[in-house]
Amino acid sequence: MLRSQSRMDSTTAAATAAAAAAPAPVLLVTNDDGIDAPGLRFLVDRLVAAGRYRVLVCAPDTDKSGVSHCITWRPALRCKRVDIIGATAFGVSGISGKLFDGLVPDLVLSGINIGNNCGYHVIYSGTVAGAREAFLYGIPAIAMSYDWVAGRSSVNDLKVSAEVCMPLINAIVTEIKNGTYPQGSFLNVDVPTDAAHPKGYKITKQGTYMARISWEQTVYKKPAVESYQTANMDVDGEKDSELVTSENDLLFKRVIVGRSSNGVEGEETDHNSLVDGYITVTPLGALSRTEPDAIPYFKACVSRLVDNFSSPGSSFSRSRG
Repeated sequence: MLRSQSRMDSTTAAATAAAAAAPAPVLLVTNDDGIDAPGLRFLVDRLVAAGRYRVLVCAPDTDKSGVSHCITWRPALRCKRVDIIGATAFGVSGISGKLFDGLVPDLVLSGINIGNNCGYHVIYSGTVAGAREAFLYGIPAIAMSYDWVAGRSSVNDLKVSAEVCMPLINAIVTEIKNGTYPQGSFLNVDVPTDAAHPKGYKITKQGTYMARISWEQTVYKKPAVESYQTANMDVDGEKDSELVTSENDLLFKRVIVGRSSNGVEGEETDHNSLVDGYITVTPLGALSRTEPDAIPYFKACVSRLVDNFSSPGSSFSRSRG
């Protein structure tokens, strides 16, 4: 019995030593709001405080909200080291794998964005695109956003959002290290407005929610504050901005004219579940697929077109002859 216990103790000690000697998982944090955005800073703080990760940060040197998969094509990339305690960080004009000596992260985290990214917004979102870009290169990724509501939300809610996302991040890193994490999708996570009291995590599917926008003419060149501070906040940022004096300059500002979904959505969709108080976890891919019901219609439609073009006397037949 003593020998058996001794062997068990030796095995446990060896396993503990091996775990301690293993390199820390590498997490790369990015966003679209910019290197100074509070959502990113709170997230990095939580990851560093966990004491179990090597944290890298590569984020835009200026606000790039809503640019989706915009790439740097012609100019050289600008990179500047930024001081963030516990992390290796760069503010950049575009992402480059050369920054970290070719080190490939175990997981990419994009966010935390100010404003939800549900429904059709995942197409425009730079936050979601940051995670999707990692996915395209075979790296597991999570996009994270907070459902900011003007008059109810505060910057502290972004800090709370980082805290409530940590259990999910930790669990996914464990799955990745165990080799059990699936490779076919990345995750889009949205935290409800009452970030401190969510109903829990809920797996959802992408819906068709969208904030409909229009444009109104303005005489102001730019808002008084950076847009990551007012994104989805419905705040008038024109006050004290620079006026346009030239009659040849016509400027227009974005205005939200409505929020809607395309048809009736079920309870399992991302935006409906988010409004209901859940932290929504939506698996996404990179392919744009149509609804299954549309495939038979288009097959029949194309078949008719081919038959018509191939029939005697058609212009298509004459051109072939």
